[in-house]
Amino acid sequence: MEKRIINVGITMGDANGIGPEIIIKVLSDKRILELCNPIVYGNKSILNQCIKDLQLGELKLQHIGHPNKANGKSATLISVDSELKTAEYGNPTKASALCAYEALERAMKDLIDQEIDCLVTAPINKDNIQQTAFDFAGHTEYLEHKDGNSESLMLMVNDYSRIGLVTNHYSINEISSLIKTDLILKKLSIFNKTLRNDFNIRKPKIAVLGLNPHSGDNGLIGLEEEKEILPAIQQSKTIGILAFGPYPADGFFGSGNFNEFDGVLAMYHDQGLIPAKMLSSGTGVNYTAGLSFIRTSPDHGTAMDIAGKGIANESSMRSAIYNAIELSRTRLMNEELIKNKLETSKNRA
Repeated sequence: MEKRIINVGITMGDANGIGPEIIIKVLSDKRILELCNPIVYGNKSILNQCIKDLQLGELKLQHIGHPNKANGKSATLISVDSELKTAEYGNPTKASALCAYEALERAMKDLIDQEIDCLVTAPINKDNIQQTAFDFAGHTEYLEHKDGNSESLMLMVNDYSRIGLVTNHYSINEISSLIKTDLILKKLSIFNKTLRNDFNIRKPKIAVLGLNPHSGDNGLIGLEEEKEILPAIQQSKTIGILAFGPYPADGFFGSGNFNEFDGVLAMYHDQGLIPAKMLSSGTGVNYTAGLSFIRTSPDHGTAMDIAGKGIANESSMRSAIYNAIELSRTRLMNEELIKNKLETSKNRA
């Protein structure tokens, strides 16, 4: 299949965080135009202020009203929230929350309408954005809602590992009650399908971590492994999923055993994200697997403490864009293959 240019929608995130800075730094390298049409959804005044204040070069974002106006010759901007005129670096405000929300809503509309091929989201301030109509724990839950309440998998991707989560944004005291066989099996099914269809791994091997220290020590310090996690692993094998474990998280990563698997399923947020970020060295990507569309993001937050200082590292944003392009191409290729197979079968009949 001939490669076509991918339209990548990029939301600006909270205007007072590092989102504008890392976007501008990535798009200042014009080689990105050889790979995609980058379309930023954000505020024109804020982006121009950021370019000037942080002396980020001569980047000019071409202002367009619709993704079909992107011509591949320059990075483009679909501007939202004209009321926000000045950034207050490091200070999350109602105006910056509204800008982030409006950019996300507009980009999601274009994504659902297939005007863009994929979405890359700069960080939002999860508390600040609640001042708008955004009523979700984070991007992941919002995206599930937009996709018809689909079940997704938060998947952290880097050059060394792919780490998925059974539970996302929950307090520690809630996690044990959420670790149930059915939920783990759902996440394993999404993970297996994603590794096959989005990463082209024919027979993926997935390691499953335990919840408790030492994976419960045969029930001595926890029963979740025996009652919930192990049954999920056993059931997954009956439907063709190569899942193994449960493994104690500390020894599993400390020994390098993760290298033997195509994916790792962690039970909760920090159990998965701490090793993911350690392994990624600042280039990790958050991929929302299991949705009908492609969405990636950097593996960090708004970093309000360094916003406006010009020192934010754009590596994770660059990786998020690259991964979105490759995942989109893989999806398109697989859809084309399925279409060709159906046409061949129809012609033979």
